[in-house]
Amino acid sequence: MLKTRLVKKLLVTTAVTGLMIGAAAAQSAPPAAAPAPAAKSTEMTAPAGAMKFVNSQRSDQYLASSFKGTDVMGADDQKIGDVSDILFDKDGKIEAYVVGVGGFLGIGAKDVALAPSAFTVVPGDKSKNEADKLKLTMTKDQLKQAANFEPYKAPSSTTGMGGTGSGPGRPAPAMPSR
Repeated sequence: MLKTRLVKKLLVTTAVTGLMIGAAAAQSAPPAAAPAPAAKSTEMTAPAGAMKFVNSQRSDQYLASSFKGTDVMGADDQKIGDVSDILFDKDGKIEAYVVGVGGFLGIGAKDVALAPSAFTVVPGDKSKNEADKLKLTMTKDQLKQAANFEPYKAPSSTTGMGGTGSGPGRPAPAMPSR
């Protein structure tokens, strides 16, 4: 378990470091007259209408699993919570990081969703083998007062005629979460 957590933190550190380098490069001076060669694409080309496969991750791409579990720090540099989930739109764009705030071992925690732009990456102390963290300009108390994030729940349909719908003494059918 500890080894898995360390590997996960290493992956987060690597992904976040790449994010920081990419952001720094984007804010640097305009490119020189002879730009560096572009990174080799790992995508396969396919005829129109065919599936497109990605063979490997590039240095400027991130996996959602790398951010899940990342510590979130408040304005006072105290841990507020951690990333419990990531919200995507139908096109795959990240809409928000869902942060579990408060509680103990996940019990009594409140989920709050914030846009990625609300976070800054703080490098962890590599001499202590710390993973990078995400930081907000808010405190734990401010997040506790924010609106709860509620995942979408599809409405259950009932006909009132029994069957497989919900009713007295019968739970609603389980729906996959999005």
